Amino acid sequence: MGVYAVFEVKPPNVPKVDEVLKDDLVSRQSIASRDGSALGFPSLARLVLIEGTDAAIARAAELFKDLGARLEGAQAEAVHRAFKAQDEDAASGIGLIFG
Repeated sequence: MGVYAVFEVKPPNVPKVDEVLKDDLVSRQSIASRDGSALGFPSLARLVLIEGTDAAIARAAELFKDLGARLEGAQAEAVHRAFKAQDEDAASGIGLIFG
């Protein structure tokens, strides 16, 4: 598993996420964003997953510090798995359509 970070951004700060994701270093990473309820975490707001290099994750953490919280430990792992499971489900659905 590569280096990743999951950030929870509260609703008032969601419009500011796009600016953070335009950062030169961060924008070159793998980025996914979904509402917590869409991933099965109704108590969490907007979730942003960034996968990439150590330097890019550190930069993202710095940029997100005023917008929300970085999830840690088991919670971060659970959200990461939910993102991956949803991506795999979408990919297998496309395979069924175009098979």
